[in-house]
Amino acid sequence: MIIDLDPGVDDAVALTMALFDPRLDVVAVTAVGGNVPAPQASDNLQALVAFLDPPRLPRIGVAADDAVLPERPYSVHGSDGLGGVELPRVPLHGGHAAEKVIYECLKAHPREITILALGPLTNVSRVLARDPGVAELIGDILICGGTVHAAGNATPAADFNFFCDPRAARHVIREPMTKTLLPLETSSQVLLGFGLLDELPDSFSRAGKILRGMLGHAFRAHRQILGSEGVRLHDVVALVALTNPELFERTTVAADVETDGDLTAGMLVVDRRQIRQWRPNADLLVACDAAAVQDCILRGCAAAAEAT
Repeated sequence: MIIDLDPGVDDAVALTMALFDPRLDVVAVTAVGGNVPAPQASDNLQALVAFLDPPRLPRIGVAADDAVLPERPYSVHGSDGLGGVELPRVPLHGGHAAEKVIYECLKAHPREITILALGPLTNVSRVLARDPGVAELIGDILICGGTVHAAGNATPAADFNFFCDPRAARHVIREPMTKTLLPLETSSQVLLGFGLLDELPDSFSRAGKILRGMLGHAFRAHRQILGSEGVRLHDVVALVALTNPELFERTTVAADVETDGDLTAGMLVVDRRQIRQWRPNADLLVACDAAAVQDCILRGCAAAAEAT
């Protein structure tokens, strides 16, 4: 698999779990600007991989610095994106652009790779624009993004990932390839309470140290900024949807993304007309077993700690 992410606390937790999951072969991790600007996203990704030192080192792709990100009304990730966890900064020598890394991996493993897209879809869109035929080489793509009932977290109508790059989101959604969407409504069904902190691995392991640091910050930020007594780790739920698809209910939909409009840019639009005019083009995850997903998260965190 390839993980494309904009770390981000929940991205970083998902990455930590994935790198030590024996069921997964993470051949590449690629950064994209989103929760933090592109340079910070690349720095965070490199620092996380270097600190965790997984048994199978993935290729690292650097985020393109030419994307214009919208201003966020708030952020629960802290100024560095990782909740203030201080990791050694390791310079990335000879790093390749994220879209180049994705392209080369797909070419090397045709129809074998699943892309887990946890940030804006900028990188995936650029790969498809570079060579439209590469869509046939993608085994599957699971996208954490969109909101089915226009209950957004970036605007009233859009989630943050689609809002960051609406044209990239539309491009990827419209591509004729197998894809699965995890919208906010479904990932939000998993609310992790403060008791989670007591169940996290201790800080003596590398994974335990960063998980406790990042999630401790996340709980405080959610309470102070959102008034929430728990956290929703959307990207971590997306990873569980990939590893444990039996825990999710899905339906096939015809979807598109609005690219313009002061109120609607980035809005996921599903054709619900009685006589549908659009062709079905995606699977939509509409519900999950929240307790079982939470158990998967705890076991994934424990496994990462045991391995580090």
